Amino acid sequence: MTDSDPHRDRLARLRAELAREGLSGFIVPHADEHQSEYLPASAERLAWLTGFTGSAGTAIVLATRAAVFVDGRYTLQVVSEVDADLFAHVHLVETPPSQWLKANAASGDRIGYDPWLMTAAEVRRLEAACAAVGAELVAVAANPVDRIWTDRPAPPTGAVSLHPVALAGETAEEKIARLQALLAEDKADAAVLGQADSIAWTFNLRGADIAHNPVALAWAILPRSGKPTLFIDGRKLSNTVRDALSALADINEPSHLDDALAGLGRDKATVLIEPRATAIAVANAITAAGGTVIDGADPVSLPKARKNATEIAGSHSAHVRDGAAMVRFLAWLDAGAASGTVDELTAADRLAAFRAETAKADGSELVDLSFDTISGAGPNGAIVHYRVSPATNRRLESGSLYLVDSGAQYRDGTTDITRTVAIGTPDAEMRDRFTRVLKGHIAVASARFPAGTTGVMLDAYARRPLWEAGLDFDHGTGHGIGSFLSVHEGPASISKRGNVPFEPGMILSDEPGYYKTGAWGIRIENLILVTPPAAIPGGEREMLGFETLTLCPIDRRLIDTALLTPAEIAWVDAYHARLLPELGHLLADDEQTWLAEATRPLAVLA
Repeated sequence: MTDSDPHRDRLARLRAELAREGLSGFIVPHADEHQSEYLPASAERLAWLTGFTGSAGTAIVLATRAAVFVDGRYTLQVVSEVDADLFAHVHLVETPPSQWLKANAASGDRIGYDPWLMTAAEVRRLEAACAAVGAELVAVAANPVDRIWTDRPAPPTGAVSLHPVALAGETAEEKIARLQALLAEDKADAAVLGQADSIAWTFNLRGADIAHNPVALAWAILPRSGKPTLFIDGRKLSNTVRDALSALADINEPSHLDDALAGLGRDKATVLIEPRATAIAVANAITAAGGTVIDGADPVSLPKARKNATEIAGSHSAHVRDGAAMVRFLAWLDAGAASGTVDELTAADRLAAFRAETAKADGSELVDLSFDTISGAGPNGAIVHYRVSPATNRRLESGSLYLVDSGAQYRDGTTDITRTVAIGTPDAEMRDRFTRVLKGHIAVASARFPAGTTGVMLDAYARRPLWEAGLDFDHGTGHGIGSFLSVHEGPASISKRGNVPFEPGMILSDEPGYYKTGAWGIRIENLILVTPPAAIPGGEREMLGFETLTLCPIDRRLIDTALLTPAEIAWVDAYHARLLPELGHLLADDEQTWLAEATRPLAVLA
């Protein structure tokens, strides 16, 4: 448990501030004005108030009680980070904030929220919950957390760079024209873009405002015809970048956004807004001035998710150097882990170094990691989004499992991979659970499916081998991946809530897992590319499928071949057979020898 004294004081000061404002409570989401998943330090209000450092969560503070809501990825983490005497720990799915408010708010309560940090969809749910008990949801003009956070960091001003057409595969002018054609189809006069990766993709720019995410925090108004307007802090733009962007859009400071939204309203414009990903303050500013807001998907989300041939080629190249770095790391780990001298921090640092070295040897550049490496030994591997620190650092011990989930940002592609490694000899339970996770992974990777198939349909493929043993995992099976953009990208996913059909060119993760609390965790993750429809011999319809992009061996020592079908064994052997031919040129002789041994056919297993 972390020291709760600072958070006790902060909670008390927030309650005093709410009382002065005539509010009975306040909602603190993990969000910024752009609804980013990963936040700049200036927007980490939830962490500052509660101590919770995960990438998804919400707190609700009432006069005499408070709660932090997290999903299944963070149920263990929240226990270690947030004092339960201050904030109850609530499962976000089992008891969502709207349901908790119904049970805990009272008639006459005024529950405040910051309209720049919550979406229209969220506000509608919470308004209904408050109304059900006679309470009121109230938008505040100034966030009370900001008033008491006296040492709040300044907003980021990372430098913006241009993403070349040689890597993007399409000019920004072409993208803007395509998006404007979509607006015409939707009979919208304009769309407001607030998500940083949507803006980065549209204007072929990259930024440095958020750790591990090459995006710039900005806004854009995209009209059905004519020049867009880009609202971005001018300190982020060099003269060269400003000149290039000025040819595409009118450039304005973010402080002018409110006036521009009101201008859309005064013009009686019909404006498309994504209600699940845009601050409700945007819609309110337009409608208050006389405009009309229509709910719809962010027009950028699907074009961005459908990777073009250039982006796909870039992802292939990125995965070759990333796979070679992973092989070098695993060979190093195999040689040293048994000695008992390797710990989580050492391993994570060594993996980052292998990535940098391998990219340089390939004539490329490692721009950044794509997220903080999850380096979990033994029981720490059971914490789904574990973040190693000096306080939690563990040695890799014989007879245990080590889980490493990591990724990289290369200019030609983004990677994300998880491997679970046996340290010493694994026991029968470890091998059983690992093999069931592997069976689920293979079921997804080898699936063939018709057009219109969504992630919720394939999610059960990954879970069935675990369900058959009375087991499951409490996170999605897969998420979308950007092209030198966010490591978590919508709109498609493989999950119980994945309702967007898969289309050729989409890149997703395939990452089922199993976690034994207090003991170890297992996850196997590759990135997979949706392939175009193709005929199946004897079939009546063409079917889409997946191509596995990630290139890295799966630990054979953890595989119980008795649980695999002949087709599953063939899949593993075929996958492993790809690795040495594709990665060997980036490996030293001893690393090639290690890889040849690590990828022997499963039939060779004793």
